Amino acid sequence: MLLLMFANASSLLVCSVLKLPQIITVISAKTARGLSVRSLLLELIGFLIFLTYQTYYEYPLTTYLEYPVLIVQDVILLMCILFYNGNIGTALPYTILFIIGWRLLTIHKLIIDLAMSLSTCISALSKYAQLQSLWKTHDSDQVSALTWSLAIYTVCTRIFTTLVTTADTAGGFFWLQININGPVIAGRHELF
Repeated sequence: MLLLMFANASSLLVCSVLKLPQIITVISAKTARGLSVRSLLLELIGFLIFLTYQTYYEYPLTTYLEYPVLIVQDVILLMCILFYNGNIGTALPYTILFIIGWRLLTIHKLIIDLAMSLSTCISALSKYAQLQSLWKTHDSDQVSALTWSLAIYTVCTRIFTTLVTTADTAGGFFWLQININGPVIAGRHELF
């Protein structure tokens, strides 16, 4: 149980600052070139699905407490990217769509279960969109390798904590996360 407590606490601690290196990088550079709005939107969708799934089935708070924090950080990062790309006017429509979508998830058990089963694909598409953006712009200067490395750590801790705490088979979602976060770090350092 000590290992489980450490994994939960360290995951929450790391997630509480996970996106800060990326946010600082964007603000310091005053540009978001190479970062994908589509990737971030898909990541937000995945986070909202996972958070909603966990709360819908009343899983222990310790298994998902970092998701509200990650969502807030992603929203801040999205605002920075939209601002530096000159598209801040699209923030309101995105917000409205996210709120409507979030509410629709809880209309019926079938919807949230289907959404959770699709969240692995959504997450993979998010990382693919970021890799595609890096490839297209040939500019990885604004991508924070620290943020992506910390993400791999938190995914590893969540595989462990989810399996131990709930025995939920959604662990496949986390395994895929490890495999698709790595190439973004590699793209940051080797491809460009």
